[in-house]
This record gives sequence, C-alpha cells and structure tokens, in this order.
Amino acid sequence: MFYYSEVLFKSLKRTHWVDITSDVQQSIQQSAIENGLCTISSLHTTGSVTLNENADPDVEADFFKKLNELIPQEKYFRHSEGNSDSHLKTSLVGLSVQLPVRNGHLVLGTWQSVYFCEFDGPRNRKVSVTIIG
Repeated sequence: MFYYSEVLFKSLKRTHWVDITSDVQQSIQQSAIENGLCTISSLHTTGSVTLNENADPDVEADFFKKLNELIPQEKYFRHSEGNSDSHLKTSLVGLSVQLPVRNGHLVLGTWQSVYFCEFDGPRNRKVSVTIIG
C-alpha cells in the first residue's frame, strides 16, 4: 500500500519551528495504513524537517542560536536573494525524516515531535507525507 499527501501551512517568522506532528498523524489516519514507514519531506530549499524535543521551548531557541552562530547571514554570499545562510542550514539539517507507523500512529519517543525548520520566513510552505505499508 502507498499513500501520498501534502501538509500546507504558513510560517510566521524568519526562523522558527513549526510543529507538524498532528498534521502528519492526520495523513496517516487518512491513509488507513496501520503499519509501515512514513517519510516526511520539505519541498523547499530554505526549510528542513527534523525530529526534536517538544517539552522545553529552550531547545528551539538553542537550536537556532547555534545554527545562526555556525552559519550567519553574510554580506559576502553571492546568492542575490540574500538567503544563502538559509540554503546552507537546510542542507545541514536535512530535508526529510523517516518514522515507523505502528497501529495507525507515528512511533515517537516521549518528548519527540516532527518539526518544519523555517530558515527564511515568513512564507507559505509545503511538506510531503509518503506512507508505505
């Protein structure tokens, strides 16, 4: 069995996390696939998908602070849109995650959520959800 859907949303700031866990779970429910593998992928070059802690908001703050220290916006970047740092961060973090589906639900640890990492917002965004069972 195979199911494909897209999650659409608008990011609100230049850099932040958007928790898309419930949207992905809704796609799994719509798929009617009980057991399998779910791939969640960003369809953008300036935004990533990652799995991280959902309990302490300081994790998000630390995540973006360190990425901005490692890859700041630099005037010497040649890309004319001024968002080369966003492209680099996206490549570093990655475009997708794969998670098991068991009994119709994502298999997540106690403190885990699926996040879209916005590096160049605010923008309209799209994430693909592919489920194979």
